[in-house]
Amino acid sequence: MLNIEEIQKIIPHRFPMLLVDRIIEIEPLKRAVGIKSVTMNEHFFQGHFPGKPIMPGVLLLEAMAQVGGVAMLEPEVNRGKIAFFAGMDRVKFRKPVVPGDQLRMVAELIKSRGNTGKIWAEAFVDGELVAEAEFMFVLITN
Repeated sequence: MLNIEEIQKIIPHRFPMLLVDRIIEIEPLKRAVGIKSVTMNEHFFQGHFPGKPIMPGVLLLEAMAQVGGVAMLEPEVNRGKIAFFAGMDRVKFRKPVVPGDQLRMVAELIKSRGNTGKIWAEAFVDGELVAEAEFMFVLITN
């Protein structure tokens, strides 16, 4: 398990772009499970949407990718690198994420070659699938 301080030692994201609060399971270079508690205090709810707050899909994807990034960057050999998006496929949003939801995000490495790879990620709220996507990434030395 990794707390927020440990996560910040692995990935470079900071407020307002750090979108994972805790890693509850990790198998470096294979799999990670992360948690994001979504509150009404999130900055993006000011404009998305007034009177009907919904977490923007692009930020949901970013949160899922950050969990995958922790799995890829946790080993010491990858520390200091940054995982950049190279593409996304098979993206599906199944249910809106709203204040009060707790996201449970599962990211699994499905392919890796050199400094590139693919991760399959899913996000759940109360055990219900809310989003899924395949992320292609490249690891770049910072």
